[in-house]
Amino acid sequence: MKISIYGKGGIGKSTISCNISIALARRGKKILQIGCDPKHDSTFTLTGFLIPTIIDTLQLKDYHYEDVWPEDVIYQGYGGVDCVEAGGPPAGAGCGGYVVGETVKLLKELNAFFEYDVILFDVLGDVVCGGFAAPLNYSDYCLIVTDNGFDALFAANRITASVREKSRTHPLRLAGLIGNRTQKRDLIDKYVEACPMPVLEVLPLIEDIRVSRVKGKTLFELSEQEKQLNYVCDFYLNIVDQLLSNPEGVVPKELADKQLFQLLSDFYLTKDNLTKTTEQPNLNNLDFLLL
Repeated sequence: MKISIYGKGGIGKSTISCNISIALARRGKKILQIGCDPKHDSTFTLTGFLIPTIIDTLQLKDYHYEDVWPEDVIYQGYGGVDCVEAGGPPAGAGCGGYVVGETVKLLKELNAFFEYDVILFDVLGDVVCGGFAAPLNYSDYCLIVTDNGFDALFAANRITASVREKSRTHPLRLAGLIGNRTQKRDLIDKYVEACPMPVLEVLPLIEDIRVSRVKGKTLFELSEQEKQLNYVCDFYLNIVDQLLSNPEGVVPKELADKQLFQLLSDFYLTKDNLTKTTEQPNLNNLDFLLL
């Protein structure tokens, strides 16, 4: 199984990816997590340091694939999870899709790409071009991380469009949404009502999740000493159990931008929500966007 995790920048994809990888390992699976971000910090909480990237290693070897060994690019992290960082092109030059393609090519050369039960791609920020969507070419499922806010759901809707487009030529399905760092899920529910897709889990606004990233450890590792965190780990185990059931998934149909803005304005302009919501959107801006 190959899974790509997408979502708005800063939404917590890497934290979720690392904990899902550990949860999969706890279920007895052999896991490879591939970070697909120039920051190359996807696997930091698994390994405890910034591992060398594929692209940097290839440059050192003058792109002689035969001179690269598995131990040059694959590092084992906590829980037995193997880790790779694709890296990225220089700022303002090159394409992220090329880097992902080179990463997969090298892993195949090393006979490593098909040795795992699950390969998880942790992909940078919003999908804005075909290059960023490249991991979907190799994936069975896409997971989208969002919160209960409009910006994250707007990004989720763009990713949904990318999944739909890729599913025309690849055996790709959307496994569902993961809500992260949110006290409510009412806007998430409104979105999936208009754009049907599964919601695998909604993680509440738990400070320990943020702190775990700062400490450079997964929640599973922290829970070995702090037993009160076990209940948080159960959220990730629940996601994994759904994935391991080989869900049918969906080929989603994204909302048009105007529909999405209309959904937001309708939601916030209802009488009940106006009285309950302390942070209201700038309705003048919404009116402008709906023109």
